[in-house]
Amino acid sequence: MPRQLHTIAPSRPSMNNFPKANSFDVNLVRSKIMGPNPLKLCEELLRGVNIAKGSRVCDLGSGTGIASVMLAREYGLDVYAVDLWSDPDENRAFFREMSVPDERIHPVKANAAEGLPFEPEFFDGVVSIDSYNYFGRDSHYLGERLLPYVKSGGRIYLSIPGMVRDCHDALPACLLASWDAEQLDYMHDLVWWRDMIGQTSGVIIEDMHQMPCTSEAWVDWITCDNEYAQGDRAAVEAGALEFLNTIAVTLV
Repeated sequence: MPRQLHTIAPSRPSMNNFPKANSFDVNLVRSKIMGPNPLKLCEELLRGVNIAKGSRVCDLGSGTGIASVMLAREYGLDVYAVDLWSDPDENRAFFREMSVPDERIHPVKANAAEGLPFEPEFFDGVVSIDSYNYFGRDSHYLGERLLPYVKSGGRIYLSIPGMVRDCHDALPACLLASWDAEQLDYMHDLVWWRDMIGQTSGVIIEDMHQMPCTSEAWVDWITCDNEYAQGDRAAVEAGALEFLNTIAVTLV
């Protein structure tokens, strides 16, 4: 199938109504998130998307699994919560605490960069929140290690932390207040991601835009009382959000 790149959609007006994300207790969210609020990023990413209930979906880079719970509970999906660093037993216990039946959500420990432990065309779709930039910067990744597990006609929904414009040649001081150049190499702009994804044949960029909820998701994160949030707070308070964004991508 020849590669086809669609026109990139412009930034969209802010959408600050998050009924699905806000159905979670604030203290629970603060104890579980590992970066900008993944519940709000996920809800905005899937706004207007009609995924049939019962669809088998991979939450790729699921972390503690709080977004996996939302996908199962609020969207009615059959979710495989795939992550390298989290403990599947801990996640399973959390899922049960959230009253999500075992048959609706499945914690899996796997390294996305090395391929997934599933049969070809196992998933109806993939959702990845705040993690694709860790493994998707390899031009071979999408075509060789992710697409084979998605059914023909299935969609991939990505929420990628990025930059408004790549500034690696002259990193602003506000970014360096929390991160070094090596850490910031995981962040790129929309044009860079369009070119990276465009190297993969057999996939169409159906939509690509900057996410309006970025600042709100970051504020939720830096108000958390943990060392990682506190470490990121210095950059945000110094003005980092003038340079950072989140990029929504829909692939088919």
